[in-house]
This record gives sequence, structure tokens and C-alpha cells, in this order.
Amino acid sequence: MKDKMRRGGGRNQAKSDIMSRTGERNVVGIKQENDTSFAVKIQGAGVEPFELQVHGFWLVQDTLMNLLSRNELCPRSSLSLSFAGSILDPLAELQTLKGLKQGAVIRLVEEPYTACSARVHLARVLELLLASGPQDALREGRSPSLLETLTHVLTPDLTNGKSLKHSLSNTKTESNHQDGGPPEYLLPGSTERPLMALLPASSQPEVPSYLKDLCLSCWNPPPGHRKLQGDFLYISVVTTEGRRCEITSCPKGFFLNRSTEDVFDPRPVQSSTVFHCLTDLLCHISPAFKKTLSTLKNRSQLPTVEVMPTPYHTMTWLGPSCASRTHKNTFSRLKVDEQTARQTPDWNEELQAARDLPQGNLEERLLRDRALLEVNSGFVRTVMQGAEAVIDGFVEPVNGNPDEPAFLWGGLFMSQGAANETFGGERGRRAAQRLELKTVQVYSDSEGLEGLHTLPTAIVDYRGVRLSAQGLAPGLEGSEQDKDSSPAARGLLYGINAAPQESLCRRQLLGLLAQAAKSLCIQKNVVVALSGHSVPLFTSVDAQGLVGADRRFYILDVFRSFPADANFCPEAETEGQTVNNEEEQKNETCEEDEEKDDGVKEGWPQGYHTDVGLPRSFPHSLCRLRPELVHAFIQYKHHQFTQIVKDKLEDNGGLEECATASDSRSTEALRVACKEVGSVSDIIFEMRFNPNVFCPGIHPRPAESSSVNLQKRLQREAAAFIITHQIPGFIEQCLQNYEAPMDGVSLKHALHQRGINLRYLGHVMKAICQSEHKQCLRHIVRSVVADIFIRSTRRVFNTFLQGVDVPSLCAAVSHFLCCLLVPHFSPIPGGEEAKKKSRRRGRGAGPSESTPWSTLTGSELWNLVCQDAVETYNISDSLGSGPNQFVEQYGLQKLSLLRELCLKTGVQLRLRDYMLDNQNKAPIGPDDILHLLPVVKHIHMPTVDASKAFYAAQNFIHKGLLDQAHEQLKEAAYVFGRVCDDLHPDAGYCNSLLARVAYLQGKIAEARGIQQKAVVISERVLGFDHPNTIQQYTHLGVYMFASGETALAQKCLLRARLLMLTVHGEDHPYTATLDNCLGLILTGDQRGQYLKNALRLNTSFFGPIDLHTALSQHLLAQWLCSKGDYRGAMTHEKEALTAFTYLFGDNHQQTFGSKDFLSAITKQAVQVERTLRQAGADSTEQTVESLAPTTDIILEQMVLVTGIRNIKCNGLQENKQKHQERKAAVRKELGLKFPNEQEDLDSAKAADKSGKQVTEDGAGVVTANSHVIESAEQHQLDDKTYINEGEPSDTKVKMMNGGPEVTAAGEEAHCGLANGGVDAFDKTESEKNDVKVNGTFNPTASPPALKTQRSWADVVSKSGTVNEPPKKDAEVNGVTEEVTASGTAEE
Repeated sequence: MKDKMRRGGGRNQAKSDIMSRTGERNVVGIKQENDTSFAVKIQGAGVEPFELQVHGFWLVQDTLMNLLSRNELCPRSSLSLSFAGSILDPLAELQTLKGLKQGAVIRLVEEPYTACSARVHLARVLELLLASGPQDALREGRSPSLLETLTHVLTPDLTNGKSLKHSLSNTKTESNHQDGGPPEYLLPGSTERPLMALLPASSQPEVPSYLKDLCLSCWNPPPGHRKLQGDFLYISVVTTEGRRCEITSCPKGFFLNRSTEDVFDPRPVQSSTVFHCLTDLLCHISPAFKKTLSTLKNRSQLPTVEVMPTPYHTMTWLGPSCASRTHKNTFSRLKVDEQTARQTPDWNEELQAARDLPQGNLEERLLRDRALLEVNSGFVRTVMQGAEAVIDGFVEPVNGNPDEPAFLWGGLFMSQGAANETFGGERGRRAAQRLELKTVQVYSDSEGLEGLHTLPTAIVDYRGVRLSAQGLAPGLEGSEQDKDSSPAARGLLYGINAAPQESLCRRQLLGLLAQAAKSLCIQKNVVVALSGHSVPLFTSVDAQGLVGADRRFYILDVFRSFPADANFCPEAETEGQTVNNEEEQKNETCEEDEEKDDGVKEGWPQGYHTDVGLPRSFPHSLCRLRPELVHAFIQYKHHQFTQIVKDKLEDNGGLEECATASDSRSTEALRVACKEVGSVSDIIFEMRFNPNVFCPGIHPRPAESSSVNLQKRLQREAAAFIITHQIPGFIEQCLQNYEAPMDGVSLKHALHQRGINLRYLGHVMKAICQSEHKQCLRHIVRSVVADIFIRSTRRVFNTFLQGVDVPSLCAAVSHFLCCLLVPHFSPIPGGEEAKKKSRRRGRGAGPSESTPWSTLTGSELWNLVCQDAVETYNISDSLGSGPNQFVEQYGLQKLSLLRELCLKTGVQLRLRDYMLDNQNKAPIGPDDILHLLPVVKHIHMPTVDASKAFYAAQNFIHKGLLDQAHEQLKEAAYVFGRVCDDLHPDAGYCNSLLARVAYLQGKIAEARGIQQKAVVISERVLGFDHPNTIQQYTHLGVYMFASGETALAQKCLLRARLLMLTVHGEDHPYTATLDNCLGLILTGDQRGQYLKNALRLNTSFFGPIDLHTALSQHLLAQWLCSKGDYRGAMTHEKEALTAFTYLFGDNHQQTFGSKDFLSAITKQAVQVERTLRQAGADSTEQTVESLAPTTDIILEQMVLVTGIRNIKCNGLQENKQKHQERKAAVRKELGLKFPNEQEDLDSAKAADKSGKQVTEDGAGVVTANSHVIESAEQHQLDDKTYINEGEPSDTKVKMMNGGPEVTAAGEEAHCGLANGGVDAFDKTESEKNDVKVNGTFNPTASPPALKTQRSWADVVSKSGTVNEPPKKDAEVNGVTEEVTASGTAEE
């Protein structure tokens, strides 16, 4: 759809295209019917013959693209394939070619160039010569991949599942601290945070020099008479030997001409040869170029996932340490991109054409998904470039309004939007842009709405200005084609400003809007227009529906489609205060109870305004509820509905009698329940919301007053639901989750997953401060208050930047950062600074200039930030009086705050160590500001088939079928590779879970390889210091230790700890996990430092009676035994035994194992004491070693500590079977029958008889925090007795902005598979306290299939064996037989 150069072009694009069409993946893909693989021989085009493995279902063009991506042919282009003397049709399948079989010869045929293909060939040559260097990603502001540098992987393939070869002994960049232990800044308690260690020097060499110069000749373009003879371009080349040549591009290829710098003579030189490939000609004229090119082609290639361009720009806040270019771009004057720049794309047409592609089979759907991703990624790249061009002043506005300028650039319409005072000025304008993008995402993801289109949309922040970018609308339909039709049949068909009309197009559009309203839970409403007529609406009052010139239906201006947040609506605020004032005035009258009841009926809880301080005003009036909150509230109301119906039926004679009797009692119970919960229907449960309620200036029809009052009540209840349920649920989740938010991104995902808007950060902070567990939640308070501070600072920063001219940007940004981080920072007067510089230079001072931005002081900035925090988050005196008091009060790090602010504002800093506590000197100077990058928010394109395969894998894991789950995950990974070349967050989460399942199957080498790939994906698409990257490095360290690579495992775990210290600091529960792992695999006394620190953290966050603390107690006891400190070991093991007994009881394996180990310690202490008395200390060494854990035991302990494998509870199958029987009894009593009811019960019994370690769907699973959870399927069957009208009775798991949510069928919302992470089962409301919120899910709450009968007790018992060596399990997963402390085998 786009020119190859715009999409990236060249060699990488060839790799991208072929990987999107072929099944050449190291993971096994979806099996193709009649898939035949065979080898053919490739000859011709001046290359050495070689063999190529092809598949019968490949097209000829697929084969050609595969060939063009190989080193043997790169950078050749304009080739075709021939077989048996005839040119092959590019669209023909190989299996249809007669005579094509194993060993057949396919010849490469050189085709003539065109003017366009000649430029494409130049682009491929440039891409080869400009091979990516180790610092290119940082120079461009992209997040690099550091895994290759860290682990020194020598093999070019990361995903083959085999143990990769390493040369640790010969590696020059081997850590200097490998033998002496970790560096000091990674030891527990260290406050040093060196930034230089975050981005170590790459092991890849810099790009060599091929030519001194390569550019378009001064004689370019060819004159008319030479164009008629076939000259395309004239190119000037200066070789490294100093020879200057002029080259002509023609249809046959490239040749040397006789031109010089002074004389134009386009004739070929004497005996000149025409070369089809430019590099062949350059090799002919320059031996040095030939040698360098041969070295380049023969060097080891990085994995594809490391070199392919990412679909979207992933920003890094650190740049290279050297701001100047280390090499000059000698090829920039070829201007191969200028031709592409002249071809303005129609982004809307490309997007709609991609959406209209067929979806009849898997191959068509994959091509459609990839086309959508390519169009959207190209659109986002153009938005970034357009924002820089527009705001830097290179584009003139197309309108004459200087206050609201609009721009056209690169096929984009860009504007700041209207600053409507009704919405709240500048903040309201930004909120409208954000809501428009979010709603377009929801409409785009809604199923069954293929006929309703939205424009490609993105918003970009650059230099303090927010621009909204859209593709150009197609115009109104019927300007020329339908002259005879009425005006009502053309143009604007829907909206409050649309004229009353009746046409077929309008009826079709209204049908699509009604279907979308059902999916988005929008209530049909009627409003009165300014003209006085009533307008029925299926959307917000601002929305407009039209039919374009392309005859497609479009919906625009949908930013108010979500329900209003009554907590921040002026009308609701007035009503809430009125209700409370009336209650206070009449508290001594006989009508007090009645008034309070009326207040409850209005939707606000009693005393809500007094206790919570809501509703209240907000800086803008566009506060809307999130779709996740709407779905959670609907589920809550459905639970109420079900309970009311059940209570009414029991009061009227019992459930069974009412269900079987032919009377109206059941119907009456439904009516009562519908009325009490606020259902829009009288007889079924159906929740919908009117987006036009609480909107100033909107007048509903008088006949709609009862419906409007009901909607106001529902929206007040939904707003109060955030305070009364969602925020407490979030706090409870954080209490039990050791992978709580680490930074602002993970905090935002965690809150959005529960439907909590970020404007509630102040209420979250207050709720935690009022909790009795405030000390255990200090890391959450730290993240919340840091996010409040950063978001308020960003708003001040945006206003600050808009008053800065371009030449002063670096100085202004560095000045702002110094004022923010250094207390009482005062600017140096311009005259004094100029005098200092002039003294150093030895000449007089020039005239001094003072700009408005340079007069900003630290105190003024701090006051502005605090003022914004009070207005937005309603917190007072929470930020302190200055930065030092602020960071000390909450245990924050200035470095973490600096990182967060840079990522949110697009500032890129030079890589160096900053002394942010220096009070005498500005820690950040103008030279440290390398770049200001645009920050883009855009639409995400889903990968439906990969998501379905992923969910299927989850279901198999629930049933304990790891082999089937493994196959499904491989299929999902294959589809992700086909669609996005694995460079997508969802692909990373899928690979991470695939590695985890493979490890539990005993495929350690495969798990290691796949996890390496997951690490690279996370670094490149999420960020090298993203919280998910920290977890991926942790798991990779475990798998590397399992592969016997202890040194590499230490590097990965130390890398994870370094990132953890930078992102959040040491005081976080996940640091305890990392320290436990490091304490297990390190050697020397430093092991004890990490284990003691882990115990300290777990005790402070979870208390002494917790599984995390108990495990840390045992690990420390184990280490003390190895050191001979049996008294200390017994003390810690007693604490562990107390916790195990409290959590699991006396009859659990955990308790038995801890008792056995404690007994072993006691016996060993007695034996050592007796030996010391009898024979002296010489005989103690051997006895001490007998308690040291083996490598297998250490590995198993790491697997349990990290949550890759979890502890299970006794009686798992019995609990599940009883649960199934209870459910069956309830269904029978209600007279309901489900198709799979008996199958579920039989499966549970069969699983119980077979003695498997897993349940069918996870019922009764005890997670690491000892909570019994219920599966998503069972939860849905229990709750979904009544559903929305017209919707199926099953539910779908939809992905909601950071994690899967169980939503009603037909309701859609966008997000990734588990934006930031995955787990092996879908979460329900009862399981959300175990959800991981760092962008991934909590591995401790893993599916039952990831729990084996080999528990922590077995590991404890083995390490506690005194007189016999530990024995290995019969299976890696511990499924069959295990050796316990007594030496007996248990099934």
C-alpha cells in the first residue's frame, strides 16, 4: 500500500515481507494443508549457486522476497525467477508449477530498471552500506537491545531452542566483578545509582568506512536528450583510494561515464561494462570497497528480532555519551527519500482499504492484520515527523486563525483543537483530544461494525504543544455522481445539526450506530436541538455521522461517548451538596429517614460528600468514566440483580417452586430486581448509559425526564463505585502482590485495569494513608505521589516550553530541570555568565540578555507544581516545601523522578552520571540535553487470530494439558511473527509464557532460547528499563542457571537489580525476589547480604506470617547451615515453620518439610558439638557440607521464589470436585442446564483419579498468597444467569488496557494480550487481588498446570537430609515420583 522506501524499504523490508508470508520460524507454526517442503537450487544473476528450502504453498513472489533478503543476493533487486526456460508468474504457487520438485534449478533473471526501481535499488545499497551500528538506536532516540552485549551471544539465532555457544573465557568485555562478586553499587544498602552501567558499551564494532563520498552528481538530473536515451541518474563516487568517478544509472544497470567536475560527458568510458548491481561496479573500481563489503557480508548476523525496525517508536530517555556524530553520513546527498516525500499518501484510504481486505481464511486474515499494522505504523511515523515540522515552523497554517491554526502535511490534518471555555480551556482541549483517541480505539475494536468507519487518529506532544492528527476525510458523497438525488441523501446524515431526512443511507447508518451503542452500552436518548426539533441519538451529542465520497459511513467527534464522571461534574456537585445540606437541616425532624432514603435513591451513598469530599469541581469538564469501570460496574450490578431475584424467589416459596410453577412470581421478581438495580428494561437485566447526562447546555426532551433521572442515578452510583469498591480493591491487590507497580507506567496500567482514572490519584493516596497497612503499602504511596508530582510538573513544563524560542531550548530545558531538582536553585544572571565565558576565551563580555524563562527560580517552580497538584488531585501540603524534603518524606529518588519526567516529555539526556544532590553547581547543563522527541499516543491494531490461540492455550493450561497449551502458544507466536515480526508487546508476553510452559515441560534449552527472544522484544518495544523487562531478565536468569550457565545467570539477575534500583529503588517487594535469587546463585559472604535484605523487605511488606517471608526465612536458614551457624539457622527455620503452620496447617507438606529440616538442623548441631568435643574442629568441614543444597535444589528454589512454579494445596482435587457438585446442585434447583455440565464434572473426577497435579479450570487453587481462587469459566457460569437483551449467555475475555478483563459478550474494549505481561489464566473479579500490575500478571498466581506435586516442602526436605545425598525426581516437572525427607516415594 505504501512505497517500500516509506515503510523502511531495502533489505530489512525484504526480510519483513517474506517473514510475513512464510512459515520459516523456529517455533512450529500453524500447520498448512498439503504443506510440502523441499530444496531447490538457485543459479544466475552473477551469484554462486546455492540451495534454498521452499514450501509448496509459497507464492513465487514470496520466494523472490526470501532470496532478496539473503546475504548471497543483497543488495540486488529488479530480479525475476525462471524455471524450465520461462519466467514464473509472481502470484503462482510453487506447488502448482509442473515439474518443480526436490533438486530443481530455478534461475535468477535480471530485469531492466525503471526510474522508480533504480531509486529502490539505491535505497537497498544505502541500507547495506549504512549497516546499523551499536549507537544508532540511542542517536535516534529509540530503546536499544542490550541482551547481546550483556550475554555475548555468538550464534545468529536466538530462537532455535538449543543451548547457544558462549565464549566466556575469551570475552574481552567479561565483567571485572565476576570473580570478586557484584559491584558495590549493586550490593544491598548502596545508594549509588550509576547511569553509565545502564547502557554498557556494545560488543558490535562500529560501521566501517566504505567510500569517502557517494552523492548525486552536479550534472543531475539528466538533460532531456539524455533522458530520451535512458539516463535516470548521475552519481558521483569518491573511493577510499581517492579516485573520483561519475556513474550513470540506466535501464540495464550502472556504468562509468566520462564526466568530470568541470566537464559534462555522459558517454561511457572506453571498455566500460554495464553492471546490473551498483555494488558490483563499486567493487570493480575500488579493491578496498570490495574487501570491506566482503567482510560486511561475512560477519555474524544478529537475530532478526534485534535488527528489524519496530512498528512504533520506543523512546529512550538516555542518549549516547558523545553528543557529536562519531561518523559523517556520506550518503545523505543521494536524496532517495525526496521522491517519496513528494508522494503524499492518503492515510484514510489506505487504512480503510486495509480494513476492507477479505477475512475468509487464516492467510487472508494474517495479511489483513499485517496490512493494518503497516499502515498504522507508517501513519504514526508520519505524525511524529509532521509534529516536528509544524511546531518547528516549517509548515504554514491553512486557515487564518492564529489562535487555532490548522495544518496540512504529509497527508495529515493537524490542529490543536478548539479551546472551548465550556470544556475548560487548554486542559479541556487536551482532554477532548485524548478522549477522541480512546473512543476511536473502542469503535475500531468493536466486532460486527465493519461498515462503520473512523479516521486514522493520533495525538502527539512536542515542545509543550499537543496536536491532534487525522487522515484527510474523503469529503461528502454525491458531489458529481448523484446530481439527481436529493440533498438529504448526501453528506451529513446524523447528528444534532443534521437536517431531518429520510433515506436508505441514513437508515443503514442508524442501524450501525444502534449496533455500536449496544456494544458500548450507550442508551438511546432524545435531545432538543437549537432549532427546536427533537433528535434521537445513539451517541454523544457532539458526534456526527456522514457518508463520504468513497461511499463509506464515517463517525466523527466521539470524544464524549463514555458516561460522565459524576464525581467531577458541576451539576452533580451542586446536587450532592444540596442533598447533604438538606439532611443536616432536617436531622431532628420526623422526615430525616425519608430524606436520607431519597438521597440514596439519587445514587450517592449516605454522607458521601462529607466523608469523601465528592462531587467537586475539576479544572476541565470532560471527566468521563473508563470503559473498564463501566464493565466492572455492570458486573457488580448484575451480582446485585441475581441476589435480589434469588431473595425474592425464596420469599415467595423457594427457588425450585417458583422456577417450575406457571405463575407470575418469577416475572415479578425480575421486575423488582430490574427496578432496584436500575436496569433500562423492566423484565431483563440490561445496563446502558446516556453520555449526554451531566453535559452543560444539553436539553433532553421533557418526556425523557424519568429516563434522565434514572441515568443520573446510575452514573452517580458508577462514580461512587470507584471510591467504594475499585480503589479499596486496588489497595487489597497491592497488599498481596509482590509485583506491585514500580513506576508511573505500571501504576497507570494497574489503575486503568480497574477503571480508575488518574485524576483519582489523590483519593488513592488518601485511602492508603488511612489504611492500617500504610507501612506495608509505602511503595505504592511512593509510586502514587511520584506520579502526581510528575504529571503536575509536566503540565507546568508544557506551559514553560511554549514561551521558549528554538535556539534557547537546550538551555531552557536544563534550567527547568535544575530548578525542579535542586532546592532554592537560582539562575545565574546572563551578564555574569557571559563574563565568565569571555574570561575563559580571553575577550570582553558582550551585551547581556535576560529571557523570561531564565528568570524562573526553584521556589517559583515548586509553588506552581504544588498549586497544580492541589487543583487536580486535591492534595494539600503533600509535596513538602522543596525537592529534598519531598524525596526524603516518601523515600523517592531524584534519578527516578528525572527518568519519569523525561519519558513523559520526550527529553533525551546525555548518558553520564548526574550529581543531583550537588547544591553548588547545576547538575544538568545545556550540553546534556540531546533531543526533544515527540511523544505519540495512537491506535493499537489487534491481532485476532493470535489472541484466540493465546486464549486457547490458557484454557488448555486450566485443564492441565501442557502439551496442547505448548502447541497453541507456538501457533500464537507464529501468528505474531507473521503479523508484526515479533516486535510487539503482545508477542513478547506470548513468548514469555511459552518459555515458562516449555520449562515446566522439562524443555530447558527451548525455554532459554525463547526467553532470550522475549527479553529482546521487551527491551525494544517497551523500553530497556521498563518494569516488564526487569521481570523478563529475572526469568532468563533462572533458565540460564538451569542450563548450567551460572555466570550468565548472575549477569541477568544483576541486570534486573540494576534496572530495579534505577526505576524505583531498593525498597520494593520485587527486590526481595531478586535478592533471594542472587543469594542462591552467588558465592561468598555476599550471599548472606542479599538473603538478609530479602528477608528484611518481605517482613516489612508482608509481615512475619506470609509465604514470601517464610520462604526467605528458610533460604537464610539454609545459608546459615552452610556457614555452620546452626543456632541462627534454627531461629529462622522456626519462624518459617510457624508461618507454614499458620498458612497451611499441620498436615501440609510445607509444614512437614519445615519440621524435617528443623529436625535435621538440630541433629546436625548436636553432632557437630559432639564432634568438636571429641575430635576437634578438623572433622567439621565434611558435616557442614552435607547440608549445603545441590544445584538441582537451588534451581527448584529459584523457580518457586520467582513464581515460575508455585506451591499447591492439599486436597486440591477434592475441593474442585465438591465445588462442581455444589454448582450442579444449584443448577438443578434453579432448573437450569448447561451443555458441558456433566462433562466438567466427569473431567474433574477423571483428573482426580489420575492423580494429576492440576485441576480442569483452576477451582480451589491456592496461590502463593494462600488465597483460594475460582476460575474464570466458573465465575462466569455463577454470575451470568441473566444477561443483556439479545446477547449470548456466554462471556468473552476482552483485553482491557493492561490485562484481560471478563466482560459481557458483545462488549469490546482495546488493549494488548496482557499489556505488560501474561499469566496462564484469565482473571476474574475474585482473582484480581493476585494480578500483576507492572504490565504483567502475577506469576505467583499461576495456573494449576504450572503447579506440580514437587512443592517447597520437597526442596526443604532434600536440603535437610543429613546422612544421604539428595535424589532427583523421576520427572523434571515432578509429576510422577518424588523423594521426601523420609526417603519414601509419593505419588
